[in-house]
Amino acid sequence: MKLVTLRTEDGARAGRLDGDRVELLPFPDVGALLAQTDWGAVVEQNRGEEIAAADVDFAPVVPKPNKIICLGLNYKAHIEEMGRELPSHPTLFAKYAVSLIGARDPIVLPPESQAVDWEVELAFVIGARARRVKAADAAKVVAGFTVFNDIYMRDWQMRTLQFLQGKTFEKSTPVGPAVVTLDEVPQGIDADLAISCEVDGEQMQKARTSDLLFPPTVLVEYISTIMTLEPGDIIATGTPNGVGAGRNPPVFLKPGQSVRTTIEGVGELVNPTVAEAV
Repeated sequence: MKLVTLRTEDGARAGRLDGDRVELLPFPDVGALLAQTDWGAVVEQNRGEEIAAADVDFAPVVPKPNKIICLGLNYKAHIEEMGRELPSHPTLFAKYAVSLIGARDPIVLPPESQAVDWEVELAFVIGARARRVKAADAAKVVAGFTVFNDIYMRDWQMRTLQFLQGKTFEKSTPVGPAVVTLDEVPQGIDADLAISCEVDGEQMQKARTSDLLFPPTVLVEYISTIMTLEPGDIIATGTPNGVGAGRNPPVFLKPGQSVRTTIEGVGELVNPTVAEAV
């Protein structure tokens, strides 16, 4: 199934996307739905009003996750692009919910940064409370995949050795449009999927998730060793090569552009860029 969070006249609602229709569910968002015990059965038992998918206003698929955990330096070609050595352990950093926007929302470019970059990423959403989960059991605690664009302010990121300050500017990070459950992905949790990013129709990133140094199963085991994972937590698995900072000369986003990020079988984000009104 494909689970979405919509903005409606009566507030946010969770829904189930089925072709060109969305069936509304009695929950305020996908995060609240995933907090239910046996949420898959809950979806089947709560069929509601249907609306046309073309009329949907997508909110971030999980608007207020307890945690947003991101991976740096996790595609081999991107690590080489950035002139780094292959890490022996996953490189983790965090974002906050204030950074999240929906699948069609504008990416807000702050006046304080002159180096806003794109990063298409496969993300997965946790579907069950989990601590110290072995890689072989990772699929049992993952609800599904979603598309994530880890937009970041490269000049702020490079001020220090820590990534956070450049990674969590407000209204900068599209996520969605849906959580696609693992049963809809033929190869399952460690599937080899095509992943790409375009800016104004020009392809900037193109890769496959088989280039991941640490795949989702490994990440579940590693991160759940450190902390308890909760339903609705988002884990973004890192980006392939082709980022703007890796080009010669570097290329960064400007107001009035369109960024399209796509993952095979999972979905796409299409976001315009706008200057922040200060």
